[in-house]
Amino acid sequence: MNELRFDGRVVIVTGAGRGIGRSHALLLASRGAGVIVADLGGELTGGGASHRPADEVVAEIRASGGTAVACYASVADEAGAASIVTAAIGEFGRIDAVINNAGIHDSVPFERVTARQFQTMLDVHLFGTIFVTRAAWPHFVAAGYGRVVNTASEAMLGGIPDLTGYAAAKGAVFALTRNLATEGTAHGIRVNAIAPRAHTRMVASQAEELASLLSITPGEIEAINASMPPDMCAPGAAFLAHESCPLTGEVLQVGMGGVARLAVVHTAGLVKDPLSIEDIAANLDTIMDVTDARITDSTPIAQSSQW
Repeated sequence: MNELRFDGRVVIVTGAGRGIGRSHALLLASRGAGVIVADLGGELTGGGASHRPADEVVAEIRASGGTAVACYASVADEAGAASIVTAAIGEFGRIDAVINNAGIHDSVPFERVTARQFQTMLDVHLFGTIFVTRAAWPHFVAAGYGRVVNTASEAMLGGIPDLTGYAAAKGAVFALTRNLATEGTAHGIRVNAIAPRAHTRMVASQAEELASLLSITPGEIEAINASMPPDMCAPGAAFLAHESCPLTGEVLQVGMGGVARLAVVHTAGLVKDPLSIEDIAANLDTIMDVTDARITDSTPIAQSSQW
């Protein structure tokens, strides 16, 4: 198998100063990409700012012989997001891929979460993804080529308490990914997402809750965390950002040494005319049975591709 490289390609990675984003940036640079290391350097819940995280990653890349430049703008600010793309064009003269990784986290029970907290989650996760991608989009259209890799989360599927704000924002990113994939097909732009499994500041902030939810000890949580280094997520993001990637409109769950497809399905369900409330109640097992379910495709490419 030939090594998948990024020589001559330029990739923006947001939230690249720490954790998963840092791992993305390091892997891409090691494969020859020019990397824009974009990171506000903020706190976990969104406050504050520091140049240090981005500068340290750039220094690490350059020390290894790679090429990278730092950008400190906030993706939640439309002008700031545009400046990240401007930095890529100004430094390298082109842009080939965007990995939207920047994110924040705030674990709050639904009855206590405020409208402002919901909005902040949307500002960073959803609008940050929109603003950076929209600034890059005209360059992709002009080139007839582009790769967008968004960051979704299994949290959008439920099952983890106190994450309604975070999960709702990630669900919106998933919907954006699917619809951008539909629009991007005509321009040679492929849009996908990863749902990473990694031990990050976000996961660490919920360690006690997760231990309680899973009925295991904090020590067992530590062992699980040790099996989830962020760098295990980077190959999934890098593959989706590579020119050889045939996928679009897909979400890959990555991390812990594994990769899997997350997909929306339609069951065979029940067809009856007229349909009554009682019909639904009497046939619920049939409606919910996924035995003959079909994958919901987002684009003609997805429908015709074979993998």
